[in-house]
Amino acid sequence: MTATDTLPQAPATSTQAILDFDAVLRTYEAVSRVLPETPAWSYPLLNAEAGVEVVVKHENVQPTGAFKVRGGVALMAALSPEERRRGVVTASTGNHAQSLAWAGARSEVPVTVVVPVGAPARKVAAVRALGARVVVEGETMCDSLAHAEALSLAEGMRMVSPGDEPAIVLGHATVYLELFRRHRGLRSVYAPVGSGSGAAGACLVRDVLAPECWVIGVQSSAAPAAHRAWKSGKPATVLSRTHVAGLAVGASFTLTQSVLGRSLNDFILVDDDAIQHAVGLMSTHAHTLAEGAGAASLAGLMADPVRRGPCAIVCTGGNADDHELASISTSTTVGSTVADDVTLTC
Repeated sequence: MTATDTLPQAPATSTQAILDFDAVLRTYEAVSRVLPETPAWSYPLLNAEAGVEVVVKHENVQPTGAFKVRGGVALMAALSPEERRRGVVTASTGNHAQSLAWAGARSEVPVTVVVPVGAPARKVAAVRALGARVVVEGETMCDSLAHAEALSLAEGMRMVSPGDEPAIVLGHATVYLELFRRHRGLRSVYAPVGSGSGAAGACLVRDVLAPECWVIGVQSSAAPAAHRAWKSGKPATVLSRTHVAGLAVGASFTLTQSVLGRSLNDFILVDDDAIQHAVGLMSTHAHTLAEGAGAASLAGLMADPVRRGPCAIVCTGGNADDHELASISTSTTVGSTVADDVTLTC
């Protein structure tokens, strides 16, 4: 697909669609015309480490390196002609931004992205390379979101929330539509949570295709806004202290919490060290380069004392930053029989 190709369009009212399974199916019609199904594999070494059979859904192979491109495609397909003309604006630390930039380029929709000062430089460069306008503003995602809202009002652009956006939640739900269709009998699925759009999407599909399966959210304990909102039933804001860019969300989102509050079975908090260890495990045990957010579901699995198998984790992204790449070699050891590289002669 070239930059001048256009994405399929849905009726203008689809951004107000009800979050249900029928809406997921309609969204998948649009998404699957643009993005092929991603693979899901099980790896013996990872199974042995976890003590259960683990299916890894590989969203790291998407054209932007992350599952969020599904939401970008779904959102662009749902815009009205007037919204497409005026363009869209959002705030993001990287993967959500790339998703809108990638889909916007193919729909000829102008995209503006506000990023916080500490956003990963490589992800910001990728957003620019995809043709989006990048505005660096704010120390936190909450600051960047506020600036994006101001730009939306000042320039007439359509504001796109990272979490409170039905089309994006439905787009992310298509990950789990593919997963549950291909892998029957899963007893648990671990979904990383930033805004909660992916975990909410998992619940929408699970409720119909695999009602006995548990959906378990996983979030950084250094940015637990969604977890606090899920436990309390009230909106929550926190000071995000996580180094995991894809999970650095300081506020809960009403739309995703409306699904998680009624359907999420459990919610696990893990620290950044556990997430980095999981990045290493993905590399050594599953032949997979994962960014921190992409390995968070594995960190949640490893922290879960129950571990209902067979289970699935989603590698939501492979856009590892320099720190994550440098830490892989020291974050894990494989085991005494293979940890030391020695020269063997025959």
